[in-house]
Amino acid sequence: MAAEIVNPRSDSGTEGAQEPFDPAFALHRGGKMAISATVPLRDKDDLSLAYTPGVAKVCTAIAEHPELVHDYTWKSQVVAVVTDGTAVLGLGDIGPEASLPVMEGKAILFKQFGGVDAVPIALATTDTDEIVETVVRLAPSFGGVNLEDISAPRCFEIERKLQERLDIPVFHDDQHGTAVVTLAALRNAAKLTGRTLGDLRGVISGAGAAGVAIAKFLLEAGLGDVAVADRKGIVSVDREDLTPVKRELAEITNKAGLSGSLETALAGADVFIGVSGGTVPEAAVASMAPNAFVFAMANPNPEVHPDVAHKYAAVVATGRSDYPNQINNVLAFPGIFAGALQVRASRITEGMKIAAANAIADVVADELSADCVIPSPFDERVAPAVSAAVAAAARAEGVARR
Repeated sequence: MAAEIVNPRSDSGTEGAQEPFDPAFALHRGGKMAISATVPLRDKDDLSLAYTPGVAKVCTAIAEHPELVHDYTWKSQVVAVVTDGTAVLGLGDIGPEASLPVMEGKAILFKQFGGVDAVPIALATTDTDEIVETVVRLAPSFGGVNLEDISAPRCFEIERKLQERLDIPVFHDDQHGTAVVTLAALRNAAKLTGRTLGDLRGVISGAGAAGVAIAKFLLEAGLGDVAVADRKGIVSVDREDLTPVKRELAEITNKAGLSGSLETALAGADVFIGVSGGTVPEAAVASMAPNAFVFAMANPNPEVHPDVAHKYAAVVATGRSDYPNQINNVLAFPGIFAGALQVRASRITEGMKIAAANAIADVVADELSADCVIPSPFDERVAPAVSAAVAAAARAEGVARR
């Protein structure tokens, strides 16, 4: 059965019963963003400077010295938000047109929280090489590329190939934004309970883009151990059904050598991280170690309901805004790109991402409690702190060009 189309307007010109008003449709009518000029066009003198003949001087200068494009165009201030519409929020493969409201939303988040201009680009292809070639050809217009809502495992290859071919930051937010914010919350949760990352054994439910990236990033940051579970159980080297991505993951995770189900892995675990949906039985949560952390991030239904998690866990986080400790990517990507663009970074390194996570955690370091291990998305301290930390890390790692 096709989805019902609800027209939010009550003044559609038709007679008879009024259609119900829907505020979501009303807000989205005409789109959520627009392009605006940053210079005046009041008279012929303004026009001659902004366009011909004045613009020719700038074009000629850039042709002779290509690096000037960063100074005399918007390139160093704008990010392309690129999707193919195959993994949109919790909606799945809905196609490029249907993804546009989300990409517009992402663009206005860049602007609101990081002061970064962003352009949504929805591509009418799901072919990995076609996506890569298209973005490479668009790249001269942008200072960075934010890949968004592209399904796994293609997202890994697309990001890798673009990073190899471009000299601007390429960042798949579904992977790395989630990982950065998760690390920030986990670092503070450990601090609150008198532990370090190295003391913790984690379990991740979900071996898609977010799950793989979180596992790798937490290990890079010093987590003691982590096991990842997909629909068939724990990702381990003894399984013969693994994709190349999961095979690589199996080689670096699960030092404890666990096999079997997610529930098996949770017994005695210190951390649960959910990025898969589904429901974790309460008995499995109860089997976790004392002072455990439950980060159940599926939306709208967390893998472990907070009421259940609070019975057993010292710290509970979700992906929802109506509960404390929201793991929200908006804490990361605006500041990460703002910092990278500020120094004209050629790429975003692991060190820059760890710096971002530490900066997010430090914002609430003096305010820690079980209900405050991560800042609010509306905390105005976050983006400046992340931007400064990322810029400094880029300079320290030799990827900054100014």
